[in-house]
Amino acid sequence: MTKELETLLTELYVLIDDHVVEPPSGRGRRPVLSDAELLTVAQMLLGFDCERRWIRHAHHSVELRALFPYIPGQSDYNKRVRAARGLLCKAIQTLARISPSWFDDLWITDATPVPCGMSRETVKRSDLAGRAGYGYCASHSRFYWRLKLYLVCAGDGMPIMWCLANPKLGEREVVTARHCQVVWCAAVFGALSSC
Repeated sequence: MTKELETLLTELYVLIDDHVVEPPSGRGRRPVLSDAELLTVAQMLLGFDCERRWIRHAHHSVELRALFPYIPGQSDYNKRVRAARGLLCKAIQTLARISPSWFDDLWITDATPVPCGMSRETVKRSDLAGRAGYGYCASHSRFYWRLKLYLVCAGDGMPIMWCLANPKLGEREVVTARHCQVVWCAAVFGALSSC
């Protein structure tokens, strides 16, 4: 591990501990691995998309053991990460808000179809029957029964918000819509609650 990565992890830990994680309150034992440490663990920064490989690497890495004295086993790690999903979203939102591109005047949007079903029976039985719809994809020259994923990004590519909507709606209607037509939208994992 390089000194730059160690510095990045230290700064990330301080930011998460100060602005994301609430100070512990109440009685009981404190976890050996705090929530701030859990969110700082650099699984994705180091290129590990498999939790088992990551845990195996973390247990054998002297540099990571120096930064994180206790790293749980794979099943405990998985449970803690799933339980900390809200904190992870808050951490991503905090990092996005302190980046300079969050305040850009220019936002770019694009859309792509998301398949929901292929057969007529699937269309009838699906839980998305009221939300998904038939639409035309000009790039593939075909009709489809799907939702459409809309992504709004800053000029440098940082995602600002995204939503899933009926494919019959145009990009302008979806971007300006506040409710009723949009199936679900979020500004960086859940910050936009008005949709």
